[in-house]
Amino acid sequence: MRTRRKLIEVALPLEAINEEGSRRKRKAPAGYPTALHKWWAQRPVAAARGVIFAQMVDDPSEYVDVLLGDPETRRAAERELKKRRALYEALVAEADPGPPPRLEDCAADLERQRLFRLIEQLVKWENTINEDVLQRARDEIWASWRRACADNAGHPRAAELFDRHRLPAFHDPFCGSGALPLEAQRLGLEAHASDLNPVAVLITKAMIEIPPRFADRPPVHPGAGRLRHWRGAQGLAEDVRHYGQWMRDEAEKRIGHLYPKVEVTPAMVAERPDLKPYLGKRLTVIAWLWARTVRSPNPAFAGVEVPLASTFLLSTKAGKEAWVEPVIEGGGYRFTVKVGKPPEAAKAGTKLARGANFRCLMSGTPIAGDYIKAEGQAGRMGARLMAIVAEGERGRVYLAPTPEHEAAARQARPEWKPETPLPDDPRNFWTVQYGLTTFGDLFTDRQLVALTTFSDLVGEAMARIRADALAAGLPDDPTPLRDGGEGAMAYAEAVGVYLGLATDRAVDYNSTVATWRPKDSAMRSTLAKQAIPMSWDFAEGAVFGDSSAGFENCVAVVASVLDTALGAGRGVVTQADAAAASRKIGVARLISTDPPYYDNVGYADLSDFFYVWLRRALQTAFPDLFVTLAAPKAEELVATPYRHGGREQAEAFFLQGIAQAMHRLAEQSYPAFPVTIYYAFKQAETEGESGTASTGWETFLDGVIRAGFGISGTWPLRTEGDNRQVSIGSNALASSIVLVCRPRPADAPTATRREFLAALKAELPAALRNLQKGNIAPVDLAQAAIGPGMAVFTRCASVLDAEGKPLSVRDALALINATLDEVLAEQEGDFDADSRWALAWFDQHGFAEGEYGVAEVLSKAKNTSLAGLTQAGIVESRRGKVRLLPPAELPADWDPATDPRLTAWESVHHLIRALEAGGEAAAAALVATLGVKAEVARELAYRLYVIAERKKRAGEALSYNGLVQSWPEISRLAREGGAGATEPDLFAATPG
Repeated sequence: MRTRRKLIEVALPLEAINEEGSRRKRKAPAGYPTALHKWWAQRPVAAARGVIFAQMVDDPSEYVDVLLGDPETRRAAERELKKRRALYEALVAEADPGPPPRLEDCAADLERQRLFRLIEQLVKWENTINEDVLQRARDEIWASWRRACADNAGHPRAAELFDRHRLPAFHDPFCGSGALPLEAQRLGLEAHASDLNPVAVLITKAMIEIPPRFADRPPVHPGAGRLRHWRGAQGLAEDVRHYGQWMRDEAEKRIGHLYPKVEVTPAMVAERPDLKPYLGKRLTVIAWLWARTVRSPNPAFAGVEVPLASTFLLSTKAGKEAWVEPVIEGGGYRFTVKVGKPPEAAKAGTKLARGANFRCLMSGTPIAGDYIKAEGQAGRMGARLMAIVAEGERGRVYLAPTPEHEAAARQARPEWKPETPLPDDPRNFWTVQYGLTTFGDLFTDRQLVALTTFSDLVGEAMARIRADALAAGLPDDPTPLRDGGEGAMAYAEAVGVYLGLATDRAVDYNSTVATWRPKDSAMRSTLAKQAIPMSWDFAEGAVFGDSSAGFENCVAVVASVLDTALGAGRGVVTQADAAAASRKIGVARLISTDPPYYDNVGYADLSDFFYVWLRRALQTAFPDLFVTLAAPKAEELVATPYRHGGREQAEAFFLQGIAQAMHRLAEQSYPAFPVTIYYAFKQAETEGESGTASTGWETFLDGVIRAGFGISGTWPLRTEGDNRQVSIGSNALASSIVLVCRPRPADAPTATRREFLAALKAELPAALRNLQKGNIAPVDLAQAAIGPGMAVFTRCASVLDAEGKPLSVRDALALINATLDEVLAEQEGDFDADSRWALAWFDQHGFAEGEYGVAEVLSKAKNTSLAGLTQAGIVESRRGKVRLLPPAELPADWDPATDPRLTAWESVHHLIRALEAGGEAAAAALVATLGVKAEVARELAYRLYVIAERKKRAGEALSYNGLVQSWPEISRLAREGGAGATEPDLFAATPG
């Protein structure tokens, strides 16, 4: 079988993918898929979409003959070759620049850049439902697929594997929140997904299975506009909004008395004149802020329940500051609310130190954590209302508690609560030791009443929807949604799924673990972390108010996700563990997956927080999915020590399970495509001399290799929005890594360490240049270079050392790193003599002063002179000292066209000066003048980043990294500023 290398096995526009992923992590827009339901370690859709596209599209080096057969493409490649030859000839006089440029490489590079520009457009959230961009991406996938079919027309299984009229199906056996199958579906593939966790299965069904089934249909509720065109799942979204509003209104009729408005009285205004505009008005409550209480440990106040408040701050927004002030009177205390700049003491509340350490409000007596645990376990932990947050005309209004509002909360009488026990896992569940031992204990009585009401209304809403669907003309088909139904009953259950997810969103914001954020004057959800922490003061949201906790808002968020669902392509989601799912596949599929890693997230334990409510709302629609009282845990691939009898047993369970799952993936993967596997890691797992490293990373690589995979790519994704600088010398990890893998042939040879090292030195330079041409950021270069290095290592069955023992993954990584260092050092041969001197001096001194004599000796070794270096504008020499001139001290009127001694060193630092002072347009003006020599400056920036990062010169490293990251835009502006320059058609169809 002939297979062509895919784009992801050669190069990626990684910075564009990372920037979009990080941007959406910082602030997700309305309709973003992650908003549908809480899940952990979600992959940004930018990464998922870009990776799957690059996984399916051929690298241009695989069809360069077709490219050169197109006259227009050939002319463009010849123009590029002319530029590169000019640069090559300029370098020949200074150093050995390696083999001369080739027409084939120019054509492939230009085509690669065209694909990069498409990916840059494809990953933008704004283009999620842009059919023009999506169709261009699908066309590229089909072009590659047709080539694969033609290549293998004579294959014995051609009819089965290479159907020219149908793309291979996609499968993700660890689907989680469904981001990967959703993006595969968007790119035109039939998407299959599976997960052991029923919450994950339901979320993914809502993402990829339900919208296509009811695509392009109008809503069914009475009064819905049936004449307009309802695209994708917009009709479904409209029904979710309508029946969600019905649920909200119906719930308010039943339990609205538990959520009263707050009246601003004359007494309140007398104490707070700023409330005068609201006198006599009844304001809608956004949240009630409570503090947990225990009896005072001081015998003099044994009957007083004192607050455990981590802060008394309500708002820290400038000009809108507010805080709670406790007033001690009559042997007790009350809370009042003040506005203006708060005193320093308000910040800490009654908290003394980290953990459960407080002080008695009445006496100042310390309250130790053990005392609080004992009170909680004895059932004596209570709660006291501290403040009320209401909706004002110009923002939040903070009010002191009233007896009426505290009484309203306490009159709630729940008829049901989830009795599922919380796991005794102190690492992730912190409430058990304080007496909150079941999921039901995490809610107030009023919250239990509200959430039970909404859960039960989901079933009532489904009955109404079915009746309305029949009236709207849907067939009276009794086949339920779970069995593939498309009639009135199935549609009612489909809308019910989203109403259940909206209820679950309300659950996330309506527990006693949800807290108030004074900085934002807003609520923080229960599961803001990958744990259920203990909260001391909490925010009880108003389910009928206009805030994150309000049910109407929860419905709106869920419906907005449906608005962006195209409903294109079939989706199938099943509940199964990864090994079982792979066995059931039966046919090869394209695979991209994000497996759990070790013990990072206890998915099953955490998901029970939602499962218990989804089960109550949707068990009739999905009896098999919600058959158990809690989510399945025994087969979950997570190394949970408390479940497996200790850390060693948990690790053994995980490694064995993940090895089996990976082995199945290797067996079931489609032979024409690589497999992509996301590796999520623990940051700073070990600390070594060279920086942060990860033994877990080595373990994971080893497991993938043992499963029968060869590795051809390792792409670092910065998906957390922190843009952390990653050590180039130690393979420290970004927030996740995408491994690109292909099954290793059964007849793979054995190699010696010497042969492995020779192959590395022969192949890594070309791979590195491809990465640099792809404008990969210097900060990501070392991690990405692991891919081609591991490709050499894993194409062998084993690599043997001098003693005949297999080389470990750790040793292989060390050799790859060492070879990378050599290749980067050898690239210095591309630079002029002055720049080579500056590199060596920078390595030792940075921009600090050094001895003249040492500088003079070094200049002789580098075949230059200090007089010439001074003339070139690189150094300053005086009083027996020499120093390199930093960018800020370079002349702003520098013109490379008139510089008699132009150097790469000077060029890169003037570019940094221009970029940091005048932005990309200023740097582009210099690039336009530098011409072909600008590329040498960019190459030098990579080398300078390596030196600056290793020497821990963070500011300088950021400058060099920033220049490379900005290079695509600088180049574009330089081209557009040139005489007669035109922008190429980046989205023209792929030749052939």
